[in-house]
Amino acid sequence: MGKTTPRLAAVAAFLLTMAACGGNTGTTTQTDVGITSDQILLGTTIALSGPAAAYGTIANAENAYFTYLNNTQGGVNGRKIKFKILDDAYNPAQTVPLTKQLVESDQVFAMFSGLGTQAQTSVREYLNGKKVPQLFVATGATTFMKDFGSNQWTIGWQPPYQGEARLYAKDVLQNHPSAKIGVLYQNDDYGQDYLKGLTDGLGDKASMIVAKESYDVTAANPYAQLTKLKAAQVDTLFLFSTPKPSIQSLAFVTAGLHWEPTIYLNSVSNPQVYMGLAAKSGAALKNVTSVSYIKDPTDPQWASDEGMKLYKQVIANCSTCNVSDGFNIYGVAVAYTMVDVLKQAGSNLTRANVMKIASSQLSETNPFLLPGVKVTTTSSDHFPIMQEQVITWSGTGWKLQGSLIDERGTIK
Repeated sequence: MGKTTPRLAAVAAFLLTMAACGGNTGTTTQTDVGITSDQILLGTTIALSGPAAAYGTIANAENAYFTYLNNTQGGVNGRKIKFKILDDAYNPAQTVPLTKQLVESDQVFAMFSGLGTQAQTSVREYLNGKKVPQLFVATGATTFMKDFGSNQWTIGWQPPYQGEARLYAKDVLQNHPSAKIGVLYQNDDYGQDYLKGLTDGLGDKASMIVAKESYDVTAANPYAQLTKLKAAQVDTLFLFSTPKPSIQSLAFVTAGLHWEPTIYLNSVSNPQVYMGLAAKSGAALKNVTSVSYIKDPTDPQWASDEGMKLYKQVIANCSTCNVSDGFNIYGVAVAYTMVDVLKQAGSNLTRANVMKIASSQLSETNPFLLPGVKVTTTSSDHFPIMQEQVITWSGTGWKLQGSLIDERGTIK
């Protein structure tokens, strides 16, 4: 062997480093932390207990989709997805250390579908500082899409709460133009986001809101606030609340207060299984309006739908999942998008590439969403889903009204 020159030694060292890091030399696979030759490790924090425990089933449904994919397709491009789920009880004080555990100890590739507006806001700066993808957070808080420019490792998935509330504003202006509106909302960023969307959507008719009452997420119930809203002679009630207080409110309004206002119920509390619980608690449900963008597993019109058939096949992998729970089809739907991103990444399975695809290159027809709803992102638009459809409660189930409404471009 001839003597190695300093220049050749430097080139050899560079190539060795690139190979070790998965650098893009020819067809060499690029990977990152949390990726092995046969596994992709994702993590999440979610409320498996506490005041928002009803949401916990979402993570189990997501895991059911990953399990289905692992069993039927061997995962994604030969790598099986492992999903680590930790319970933060809907408490940001627990979200922070658990997220750090997943990133620093477990070394996940990405955080996926972490739940809760306050919880996910509390770890956004940390994850962006570490350049760890915070993908498809399970909250419609507008900031997770709108503020992508300053948080480029974070993105939401579901329609933003402000956009949803603007749809309610359109509906009330069209169908109840003389309404005296009262709003019950959670006293944090989650509730404030909905309230802003409603106020903005009403525009110069915002004075229709005659009373607003907030509640604390740890409160036993919102009965005192509802009593005040009735006393304010409200005839149109907006519930911007999580499932437990929503169920309590629906029952208390009719059975406790003997009050029959027109009710607008936010989408994150409207799965039919929870409407059933409200009815069992004494709610005489009528005049209830909400919105949807996901197929309802209890709606017979989807019985022969291929997407619904797939959902039921997938959810069979989850022993704790109620097939009729709309939160479960949400979980399967967002997991489908996560897998779509990983498939698009191909051999360039780095955090940066996956984040780029999720935030600017989505163009997906998701089989679990309502026909016509598209999951799309571009370099200038980081709101994946902006189409929803009004639904009304029939007494036994939700019925779709009108056609899809697209709010894309309305939130600046």
